[in-house]
Amino acid sequence: MHDEPGPREAGGAGEDHGLFGPGSVTWRVMGEPVLMVGGIRALLLQALHPRTMWGTAQNSELMDPSTAWERLGRTVEFVRVRTYGTEDEVERVGRRVRKLHSKLTGLDLGTGETFRVDDPENLLWVHLGEVDSYLDVARRAGVPLTRADADAFVDEQRRAAAVVGLDPADVPGSVAEMEDYYADMRRRIWACREARDGLRRMFSPAVPRHLLPLKLAAPGIGMLVVATLPRWARRMYGLPGLPTSDLAATLTLKGLYRTTRAVPERFRYTPDARRARRLTREHEAARPGLSIAS
Repeated sequence: MHDEPGPREAGGAGEDHGLFGPGSVTWRVMGEPVLMVGGIRALLLQALHPRTMWGTAQNSELMDPSTAWERLGRTVEFVRVRTYGTEDEVERVGRRVRKLHSKLTGLDLGTGETFRVDDPENLLWVHLGEVDSYLDVARRAGVPLTRADADAFVDEQRRAAAVVGLDPADVPGSVAEMEDYYADMRRRIWACREARDGLRRMFSPAVPRHLLPLKLAAPGIGMLVVATLPRWARRMYGLPGLPTSDLAATLTLKGLYRTTRAVPERFRYTPDARRARRLTREHEAARPGLSIAS
């Protein structure tokens, strides 16, 4: 769909930078600390598909306070490897996730039907919940992205969709295609009881003792995350979907992004993100006319 170089071409012959690599919009965007808001937003958006939420509630340790943080940590590690890992590392974690999902089923509490957790509709909903959330938060925070960059990001993420077992040809590859997808899905989703329970827990999470400060910060973080959701999603949760909330969330995201930009790069980014930025600068130095946001 786009004529961007693949990861090996972008990084140089023989170099393995995994799914993306220098020159990708994904590497330019995903390391920004403000995107942590996008990761939490994705969970709330994903929960609005009842079968996705039921499949999670019936199978995942995320719903058990005693194991939720360990399970969340594995999800964060999966995203890290998928974004920055080598092709072998990505294939290894992808194979593990696909094997796990292939064994799981869920019960549709509305119809009584049993469904596969790795049903393509569920996988696509979860995938696009991530893509939409990361992209929306990045753009509203002020991460430098043109419309073409936004489309390229969505297109690049089709490679990530393949990791969990989706056919990239069946996955939206542009912002417009993703918007059309959500316009269609809105008629088929709602906030089930488990989704609403998850929203409430976000404001007062059960956390290990060493993460107690996070519990104290949870209400403020929760309010920001909820405000970043699309208005229709907030209304499904029974919350106001006001334009003023959109504006307040955007201004807060911009403030967070500007604040993190004042932090030295060695503290601002994870080791993977620092390496990605270094390789991207080297890549751009060899291709005049390109630049990475500093």
